[in-house]
Amino acid sequence: MQNIDHIFNSQQSVCASLAATTYKERQRKIRLLLENFLDMESEVLAALSKDLGKSKTEVYLAEILGVKTEALFAIKNIKGWMKKRRVSTPAAIAFTKSWVKPEPKGSVLIISPWNYPIMLCLNPLIAAIAAGNTSIIKPSELTPESGKVVQRLIKKTFKEEEVAVVLGEKDVAEKLLSLPFNHILFTGSPEIGKIVMSAAAKHLAGVTLELGGKSPTIVDSSANIKDAAWKIAFFKFANAGQTCTAPDYILCEESVHDSLIKELKNNLVNFFGGDLEGGSKDYCSIANDVHFERLVDALHSSTKSGSTVSLGGNMNKKTRYFSPTILTGVQEDNPIMMNEIFGPLLPVIKVSNIDSAINYINKKPKPLALYLFSKNKKNKDLVLNSTSSGGLVINDCVLHHTNPNLPFGGINNSGVGSYHGKFGFDAFSHQKAILESSGFSPFKLLLPPYTKSKERIATLIKKFF
Repeated sequence: MQNIDHIFNSQQSVCASLAATTYKERQRKIRLLLENFLDMESEVLAALSKDLGKSKTEVYLAEILGVKTEALFAIKNIKGWMKKRRVSTPAAIAFTKSWVKPEPKGSVLIISPWNYPIMLCLNPLIAAIAAGNTSIIKPSELTPESGKVVQRLIKKTFKEEEVAVVLGEKDVAEKLLSLPFNHILFTGSPEIGKIVMSAAAKHLAGVTLELGGKSPTIVDSSANIKDAAWKIAFFKFANAGQTCTAPDYILCEESVHDSLIKELKNNLVNFFGGDLEGGSKDYCSIANDVHFERLVDALHSSTKSGSTVSLGGNMNKKTRYFSPTILTGVQEDNPIMMNEIFGPLLPVIKVSNIDSAINYINKKPKPLALYLFSKNKKNKDLVLNSTSSGGLVINDCVLHHTNPNLPFGGINNSGVGSYHGKFGFDAFSHQKAILESSGFSPFKLLLPPYTKSKERIATLIKKFF
């Protein structure tokens, strides 16, 4: 634990010099990080295979491409993000000029999760570097090989007083949270997010919390069912459903329910083969025994409460294999509808119309993402204007996460703040207000003592400005 204090104090000592770095220096750092990361591709693949059983293709698409896209976007845009920008001036103070200048918050703590254990370490780090901060990263202890890869990468790229990786269990996270960081970015569950926010409050630190939640998918009667089915099946069961933006459940209009179930089954068999009784090289395992047992309990509880396993339901405790599973006949009060699933269980609820789907969603905590499959413009507008979520995706899933021009974040129970692209730069920056006054100021005419004439002048100012 003493080493953590040493790292934190050494980083505090260089915050001011990092704040003064130019856009070229920050570009160079991110470029070197990316180059070293790509050079370590074989280590990344091996670590993710050992930790989660991820296939190469999934690693390329999610982890490696995700980091590369974020880094290149930052390198391209840092110069513009860092610029002091002139803002307009009200007529009442026309004798002044004003600007807004982003400056680093200072010291940053990044606590990353186990589901995408490398990308969700490095993408926030890229934003923190772009903004000119020091950073300490705490990877998840549940994916130890990935954490070691991140640590080797950071040691290869940065001095410890600028960026450091600290490995360890819960006690390490608690120690880090006791330190007076200027900003904390946490990705994980709402329950732990509350603990992080409480710890940050002791130092009045800023927070960005990415917390997930039950992201609903609406399929209305106008939807292209074949298109909806492959997209839902792919994005739900990628990473064995262990994705914060994965479709958590489906609200499907009755008239297209049976055809959607049929197409979902067809796609899952095509993706992973056979009757899904065994493992597949294209399908990863559940992260650990605790989460495996949690999913087993969730499935049993759901079926006891009336749902039917329409596909899947197979598992192997030794390998932590849990097959893609579709649940039908799910009622709104089924236990599986209470908490985020974060695994390969897909409940499908029949609804009579779009209003019923919206009413159900609005009774729940606000989700990180909401997905709508529809060709009906009225329904699209209705969902957009009648629901609240971190993001809305129409006729697809998850892809908003891949656009660095969009903010990625939740609302209330699903998160606080956002990042990605410039939004990440802004999350780790303070927007400093700057005002410069000229030699003349009319307020000199209004100095105390306040006479009747000065009162008249104030009245005119109030009236005309």
